[in-house]
Amino acid sequence: MAMRKANVLGLGLIGGSLALALAKHGFVVSGVDSDDERATVALERGIISAIGIDPQAEISFVATPVSSIPGQVKLALEKTAGIVSDVGGVKLSVVSGVVDPRFVGGHPMTGSELAGLDGADESLFEGIVWVLTPTPTSSDSSFESLAKIIRLLGAEIVVLDAERHDRLVAVVSHLPHLTAATLMGLAHLTAEEHVAVLRLAAGGFRDMTRVASGQPTIWIDICRENKDAILDALNGMIAGLSEMKTIVEEQDTDALLTRLSTARLARANLPGRVQELIDVCEVRVPVPDRPGAAAEIFQLAADLGVNIANFEVTHSVEGDRGILVMVIDRANAEMFRGGLLARKFRPTIQSVA
Repeated sequence: MAMRKANVLGLGLIGGSLALALAKHGFVVSGVDSDDERATVALERGIISAIGIDPQAEISFVATPVSSIPGQVKLALEKTAGIVSDVGGVKLSVVSGVVDPRFVGGHPMTGSELAGLDGADESLFEGIVWVLTPTPTSSDSSFESLAKIIRLLGAEIVVLDAERHDRLVAVVSHLPHLTAATLMGLAHLTAEEHVAVLRLAAGGFRDMTRVASGQPTIWIDICRENKDAILDALNGMIAGLSEMKTIVEEQDTDALLTRLSTARLARANLPGRVQELIDVCEVRVPVPDRPGAAAEIFQLAADLGVNIANFEVTHSVEGDRGILVMVIDRANAEMFRGGLLARKFRPTIQSVA
C-alpha cells in the first residue's frame, strides 16, 4: 500500500501538532518553516520526516502567521498537485486572496498555553471543532477529501462562510483574549500599589485571564486582519460594560439579577466537547453537480446544530455522482431532512443496525 504524504508549512505549535497528528494516522510528513533552525529541530525530534515541500503530498496545511497565509497557500498550490488548506484564525482575508478549486480554508478551534515545537501535541485536535470555509471555487472533491482527513484527526467539522466565521470568532476568541489582557493589565497596575492583589487572585480571576498567557505575537496579525469584526465586538463589550456600570451605580437590583441569571443560564448551555452519538440514523444525500454542494450540506448541519458523528462519500450506481452518507442523532433527522429538502437536495434516512 502506498504511503500517504502530507506537507506542513509553518512549524509552530499548530503546525508541529498537525505534523504529529498526521504521522500518527499513517502520513509521511514533510515540513518547512521560515526559521531553518526550527525546521531542523522538527526533523531531529521526529516531528517531520523530511524538510521541504513534497510535490506528491495529497494534503498541504499552511500554519504560518495570518498575513503570510495567502502567499504560502499559493506556493503550496504551485508546488503540489494535492489539496491545500490553512489553519489561520482569520478567514476572509485568506479566502479572498486565493481562488483555486484545490484550496479550502480552515480553522481548528484549539490551542495551548505552550509555545512552538515544545508544545506540539498529536492529540491537540481530538474532540475539537474545526471550521471549514469553502468558497464557490472550492471543488467538492477537495472539500470531501479534506473533511475526511480532519475527521481522521478526531475533530468535528463545522462549515461557515469566511465573513461569518470572522464575526463569530471575534466574539468567542479574539474579544476574550483582548479582554483578559486588559483585565490582567488592570490587576498589574493595581498590584504596583498593593502587592497583595495578585496573591489574592483566586479561581474566577485566573479562569478569566488564562488566555492572556497565550503567545502575544500571533495577535498582531489577527488584530490587523480581523480589525472590523474585532472593533464591532469591542464596541458591544464596551456598551455592555457601560450598561452594567449604570446598573451598579443606580443599585438596580432587579436588572442586576436578570443580567447575572441570564449569563448563568447561557453559560450552563454552552456545548461541551464533541461526543459520539448513541441513538443514530444514516442520512444519504446525492450530491448535485454544482459547485459547493457538499459544503452546503455541512453548513446546513452547522446552522441547525446537527452533529455529524461520521460520514463517507460513496458513488451512485447511476454514474460518478457522489452520495454523501452521514451518521447523525436520530432526534435531529427530520429537522435535517426538512432543511435539505428546502434546499433541493434529495435525502433518504435509514436506521443503523
